[in-house]
Amino acid sequence: MATASVAKSKPKNGFANLFEFRKDPLAFLTRMAREHGDVVTYRMGGRKVTLVNHPDYIKDLLVTNNRKFEKGRVLKRSKRILGEGLLTSEGEMHLRQRRLAQPAFHRQRIVNYADSMVTYADHTRNSWKDGSTVDMRGEMMQLTLNIVGKTLFNVDLETEGSEIGESLTTFMESFGIMFLPFSEFLERLPIPPVRRLNKARERLDAIVYRIIRERRASAQIDRGDLLSMLLLAQDEEGDGKGMTDEQLRDECLTIILAGHETTANALSWTWMLLSQNPDSGKKLHAEIDSVLNGRLPTLADIPDLKYTEMVFAESMRLYPPAWGIGRKAIADHNFGDVRVKKNSMVVCSQWVMHRDARYFANPEVFDPERWAPEGKASRPKFSYFPFGGGPRQCIGESFAWMEGVLLLATLAQKWKATLASDAPIEKMAAITLRPRHPLMMRLSAR
Repeated sequence: MATASVAKSKPKNGFANLFEFRKDPLAFLTRMAREHGDVVTYRMGGRKVTLVNHPDYIKDLLVTNNRKFEKGRVLKRSKRILGEGLLTSEGEMHLRQRRLAQPAFHRQRIVNYADSMVTYADHTRNSWKDGSTVDMRGEMMQLTLNIVGKTLFNVDLETEGSEIGESLTTFMESFGIMFLPFSEFLERLPIPPVRRLNKARERLDAIVYRIIRERRASAQIDRGDLLSMLLLAQDEEGDGKGMTDEQLRDECLTIILAGHETTANALSWTWMLLSQNPDSGKKLHAEIDSVLNGRLPTLADIPDLKYTEMVFAESMRLYPPAWGIGRKAIADHNFGDVRVKKNSMVVCSQWVMHRDARYFANPEVFDPERWAPEGKASRPKFSYFPFGGGPRQCIGESFAWMEGVLLLATLAQKWKATLASDAPIEKMAAITLRPRHPLMMRLSAR
């Protein structure tokens, strides 16, 4: 176990910290870690928060002593949209829901999703026009939403893609409200942000409950997808019952959010980074051409698409879709010689840890080669944790890795994309890390 490094200066007062965090949470957390060490305690408004920034402490928080912590404030506030899904539920409820959903993400079932991923990616690349300019994030959002709809729910979400996207954007934009003191009271007021959030929930509910209703009424409930398994599953280790419509709604909405929003963002940042680093793009294209020889990729090609996977891994290092994790202490705990009291908040940040020069030389540089086997082996596990860790590690991690590699290989086989403007790309660090504005890119056929 590491020893907590000594703070170099005293953090600002609580409301100054809250203002700085709301303005730019990534810059705030980075400054805290760089100026105050591996464990720093500060106030955020009237709440005490401890930031841990060492792989040993992150493992302690997420794995070794995870039972001493529960979900943090933001995800608790997220229940307003997501309900009691895997992302937000706690304790026995979370264990029960995970038991019911886990079979849909077993490796043997995930491999059956590969063909659908490639089919939809092929459709997307065939719709692109040489020389045209597209919002790459919008393209990736629609593509991954189509894949989630087909593979996990066996429905076509293409016609509802814009409505789902707009509703999720409204949800993301409510992130700032969730950090305000007394936000739970603000959410009861009929102010414009709250009205927009309520409207977004109503639109998402209408879509998800329609999917559930149509499947229950279908003569063929079991179609081999996630929804089938959730509808038919019984908690044999617990109460022996299945899921109610409300529980199904919470899980479906959580999977829609986590299953396409995060991957779409990761792919969007990947396209941006490839545009900014053309030498890496050339290596990527050379590998795809060599491995595929003009045909579409398959699941069997993934072990040979090593550089493609390295590009995707490096993109998630620099721009992790989940950029921070918050926990509330439900018991006193020590990180090194720093005591964290019950009811305090503890935070760790993928954004900060992934850019730590102790583990990543020239951390601001896009370098897929750092994910060669010897490089990976030289670093501690929790210096890189884009999917979290411990019992709450993302249930769809294998799905996301497979999807990222197959989509990137399929699209980049036929296309290059360059940023349409030299203007800096603004980041929006909400529930996920996404470009703040449309990511306009110019397409060039290969």
